[in-house]
Amino acid sequence: MAPTQQQAKQARAKVLSTGKQPKASIQRYLKSTEAQLVEKEAKSVLLLRGIRCSDAMTTVLRDMRSMNAPNAKLLNKNNQIVPFDDEGQLSLEFLTTKNDCSLFAIASSNKKRPNNLVMGRTFDHQVLDMVELGILRYKSMNDYAGMPKKRVGSKPMMLFVGDAWHLDTECKKLQNLLLDFYRGDPVEKLVLSGLDHAMVFTAVADAPPLQQPGLDNATTLLIHQRTYYCKLKKNTTGGSGSAPLPYLTPSGPDMDFRVRIICIMCYLLIVLGTVIISLLSCHLFYYFGFMFLHGVPHQQLCVLNFHSFVVSFHPFIYVHVYP
Repeated sequence: MAPTQQQAKQARAKVLSTGKQPKASIQRYLKSTEAQLVEKEAKSVLLLRGIRCSDAMTTVLRDMRSMNAPNAKLLNKNNQIVPFDDEGQLSLEFLTTKNDCSLFAIASSNKKRPNNLVMGRTFDHQVLDMVELGILRYKSMNDYAGMPKKRVGSKPMMLFVGDAWHLDTECKKLQNLLLDFYRGDPVEKLVLSGLDHAMVFTAVADAPPLQQPGLDNATTLLIHQRTYYCKLKKNTTGGSGSAPLPYLTPSGPDMDFRVRIICIMCYLLIVLGTVIISLLSCHLFYYFGFMFLHGVPHQQLCVLNFHSFVVSFHPFIYVHVYP
């Protein structure tokens, strides 16, 4: 179990106060739990249930555990966690540190956010980025009864179809998160027989069902995830050195989802943004004061000043919020 931030601070304070170095075994363990720029092992995934989690979302978590096995851990109890709040962020950092996991996913379902799935990752025991997905359709692995499934620990072949994956900045971040979530163990060489399943993510622009005048009818991004079992057979048409032919059969899990929120955490940008906004606020104050003297309502100025205060001090930088 990795030490929490408070335990690590207490250990450092004890070393500084007494001047006594910890044992060699403790030093090796603390060094193994430090953050690394390049991970040499597979990242572990922590799967959580939210405040209210339906049976369908529980099935989603179980299938995600099967896809990431043996580097996945599922907690069965409900957690009073709201991921995009400060307290929820601290709870996620504590649980991921306690269970030694750098990736997490929390599923919930309520009236405002039905079939909600939040995926994210941490770095140095702090939340790095998160994405909120709304699942529209899901077909679990149990629905493909009798079909062959992937082997435990096998690496997937991942294919991203659509122009949005390399044109849209938010889609690039989602693609990077999905690759980090399902990549498995990093290896230098692959055995051809070890490639037994493929995951296809197709991004399409989905128009709203009803075009209403006067409202925002912008298209939203719809992503289709399909999983196939890959069976290699001998190529009878080629020569002796020809590659085998892959045959794909649906194996699940399959889902259709929309991206609701993509946010990234960056403390350096927060500090710089706070300084810049603070400097701009001095100029805006005189500008708004001049406007107030010329008849601009005071309530409007208060709303603008309050909005700049919230943007400068909120711990998250919201990259994009989808309708």
